[in-house]
Amino acid sequence: MSIRIRKIGRIGQITLQRPEALNAVSHEMVLAIEAALDGWRDDDRVACVLIDAEGHKAFSAGGDLQFMHETASKGDFEPGRRFWRDEYRLNAKIAAYPKPYIALCQGFTMGGGVGVSLHGSHRVVGESSKIAMPECAVGLVPDVGGTLLLARAPGHLGEYLGVTGYRMNASDAILAGFADYFVPEADWTGLTETLIETGDWSAVAALARDPEDGPLMAVRTLIDTHFGAESLSDILASLPNDDWGAATAKAIRTGSPLSASCTIELVRRARQSNEIRAALQQEYRFTSRSASEGDFIEGIRAAIIDKDRNPRWRHASVEDVTPETVAAMLSEPPGGDIEF
Repeated sequence: MSIRIRKIGRIGQITLQRPEALNAVSHEMVLAIEAALDGWRDDDRVACVLIDAEGHKAFSAGGDLQFMHETASKGDFEPGRRFWRDEYRLNAKIAAYPKPYIALCQGFTMGGGVGVSLHGSHRVVGESSKIAMPECAVGLVPDVGGTLLLARAPGHLGEYLGVTGYRMNASDAILAGFADYFVPEADWTGLTETLIETGDWSAVAALARDPEDGPLMAVRTLIDTHFGAESLSDILASLPNDDWGAATAKAIRTGSPLSASCTIELVRRARQSNEIRAALQQEYRFTSRSASEGDFIEGIRAAIIDKDRNPRWRHASVEDVTPETVAAMLSEPPGGDIEF
């Protein structure tokens, strides 16, 4: 098992232990975390939960997508769907967990890594933190409840972050509502020891500092001006003819046109519902179809398997994705909506 789960002192501690795979979250790890949380919920000896990870490069760079590609590329879509159903159930439990849930997120925290950490009540970032939802680049959409986090970001930051895959530093992540506290990473070992001894989450707040402003602050007005447009095509058409506009358009067009178009709609649906289970249900509508009707198999091939970075998407451009296609991808799946 690539995860260590234990009760120690006053806390339940979950440590991801796959640093060689950037702590990618496997199906087995999802089920183990869920079982631990269920067991600790009514255990008076556990005052709070701490999730952390081994290695300096990443808390977790995402879910175990290679496994899902292996099965889906053979025409077997059910293992992936089962993984997503179990993963999303865990994400909802974390968001509603009745005890403090503290996450220490160094390095890359993306995709599935976001799902097991950033729905918690006390989300800690440090100097090395790089947080993103880059799923459009591999033919998926921001999921694991990520569309709700994006929807709750100020203004239209959520649309921007969702379709560009922009990597937030600590300050950016706090601005966007993906994190709560900046704590220098040199203090994390001492913080963990204090939590083990006391179980008192206020130790996190006591060590928090104000990080320097990140790049996202400087472009907030630009983002709000352009990313409130009705469709992704409209957003692209409105971008300014300057370095920022060109870089932004390039980032959007690098990903799957279908994924990016659906991401805009998913973020806006999540903004309307403002509820984790509703967001996860909508995300599952896409991900459950992503291999059979979307670009997932090709996206993983190009990014992870062959690494040629030359995906052949189903649609040549964003402009080729119709509203009807988006609506079909986000309609109730044949097997029914995910249940919690």
